Amino acid sequence: MQTNISATDLENFLIDKVPRAAYYIPEYITAAEEEYLLRQVYNAPKPKWTQLSGRKLQNWGGLPHPRGMVPEKLPAWLQTYSDKISSLEVFGGNCANHVLVNEYNPGEGIMPHEDGPLYYPTVTTISLGSHTLLDFYLPISRHSSGEDEEDQVPRTEEQRHVLSLLLEPRSLFILREDLYKTYLHGICPLTEDTLDPKVANLGQCKAQLGETLTRRTRVSLTIRFVPKVLKAALFLGKRK
Repeated sequence: MQTNISATDLENFLIDKVPRAAYYIPEYITAAEEEYLLRQVYNAPKPKWTQLSGRKLQNWGGLPHPRGMVPEKLPAWLQTYSDKISSLEVFGGNCANHVLVNEYNPGEGIMPHEDGPLYYPTVTTISLGSHTLLDFYLPISRHSSGEDEEDQVPRTEEQRHVLSLLLEPRSLFILREDLYKTYLHGICPLTEDTLDPKVANLGQCKAQLGETLTRRTRVSLTIRFVPKVLKAALFLGKRK
């Protein structure tokens, strides 16, 4: 288990041979902690869940908004891990104040995307219950040089795929810098994953090249910092 790592240890978990910067910390939590966190997720009130196409989620800490987030106190079971991850100094000296809980059943995923400007440019994720493959893609604009008509034709998602990272249960994944800002990331809606040479962090994982892993239901805790926070009185219209 790696729970005692400090900010100075983080570079030991840097994933080599990919654009900066992704960090992968296997067995960041224990099996008992994983069980505890899953129990807390599924004990949450039913109205806390939002059903989306391909997954469902819980939003904790407030609803991020361009005008600013009205903060809500994180429950203790999330505050503990938000504090622990913030101690790695990945949010520029700030403390995480927002957690998105996603549930992915086998065959579910999320299309390639970027996280947008509402968040500090670092995302941290604890995986519970199952592995997944997180895929990275060049955005279509990177292929449009304007010099040739052929360059104007968007390449397929498969052609824009650059690399994948295996996120195992109980691991902590940290994404920042160019890999966060320049590339899209997503999860293909599959029921199993065969680990090919494009999976860049196999040297830090238990699984091996060529192995096929069957997905189970995965719950991810995406822990982030929202810089723009409003006081409730401002948001409610007492002062605009």
